[in-house]
Parts: sequence; structure tokens; C-alpha cells
Amino acid sequence: MKVRAAAVAVWVAVGLGGAVLDANAEGDAKRGKVLAYTCHGCHGVPDYKNAFPNYSVPKLGGQNAQYLLTALNGYANGDRPHPTMHSQAAVLSDQERADIAAYLQANVAQPNKEVVGTPPPATQACVSCHGTDGAKTIGPEYPILAGQYPDYIVHALQDYKSGKRKNPIMAGIVAGVDAKDFEAIAEFFGRQRGLCTTDELRKHDKCIRDRE
Repeated sequence: MKVRAAAVAVWVAVGLGGAVLDANAEGDAKRGKVLAYTCHGCHGVPDYKNAFPNYSVPKLGGQNAQYLLTALNGYANGDRPHPTMHSQAAVLSDQERADIAAYLQANVAQPNKEVVGTPPPATQACVSCHGTDGAKTIGPEYPILAGQYPDYIVHALQDYKSGKRKNPIMAGIVAGVDAKDFEAIAEFFGRQRGLCTTDELRKHDKCIRDRE
């Protein structure tokens, strides 16, 4: 599988942000599988938590590759602040980041046949970009939310609300959402069929749940 690493003009994310990668680069998933060993140390450990603040390390398996590319570049150049991720991404070349993103994309989450549960009203602020179930995004530069850890989504929304995460689109969206609704939003998207851990991806080369 090869993924076109197209340039992304805006950052749109719950959880990750990024910068632009060389539009001519292509990701090689086979090579990315070898390079992604460093990702498994955190993203492949069940129930692994980021410390201070404490929240679940996000699932990456099945995520849109173009979104992952912008994230890795943002961590590498410092636009997306996180010491551990910066140290990991900064030592990778553009091509290596493209390869890892292609591998992690695996089988992109398919839309749910039926939405699980009743969407809380506040999700209307999210669905125009991320899809009604968080799995079918309007473009590959937008992250899949379906199946993501709820506490991670809450953490990301809080950072956008406070301004810690700099993104004009997300800033405008969360400005109109009450912080008390973040948990309900996160729980809804977390219950949907979607992303998997890199440990599952390493074992099966795909997100098994997405193929059921």
C-alpha cells in the first residue's frame, strides 16, 4: 500500500496537529512497518498513559495517513509541542514519516453500519468534518475519532478550549461548545467502531474490528 503524502494547508485534529510534508513524497507501508517499532513502545501498550497530565496515549491504527503526516511534521518542527514526540519525530526524514504514516493507516476505519448509541446534541459541532460516527471524515487530512480513547479526546478538546493547542478552525468550533459536554462527545465517539492500537496492527497488519 502506498499513500500520497499531499500537502495540507490547515491543521485539523483532535489529538494531533502538524505541518506540511513534501507533496511528492510517497509512503511505503512495508518500510513503515519496520520503522514503526519505536511507536509500539507507547502506542502499542494496553492502557498506557501519558503522565502529567494523565490521559490515554491515543490509538493510531487505521488513522488517516495524511493526517498522521501533518502530525509527525508538527511534532518534528515544534509546532506541536510534546517533548517525547518531538524527540521521536525530529530524527526521522520526511520519507520515513511518510512510510510510518502509510503503515499506521492500514485498513482505514469504515463507517459503522449503525451508529452506536444516541449522539449527544453537542456532536453536531463535530460531524461536518469527522462524520456522524467519527469514522467517515470529509477528507484524509481530518482525523478519525471513532474508537479513540474518550479521555484522550477530552484532553484534546480541553487544550483547544484553553488555547494551548493552536488551530484556528478547532478554536472557533470549541468556542461554541460548553466544556461540560466534552465528556459526552468523547464517550459517544469512543464507542463507535474505528481505530485500533498499534499492538493490534503489529499482530494482524490490520484493525481486526474494522473488518468484522
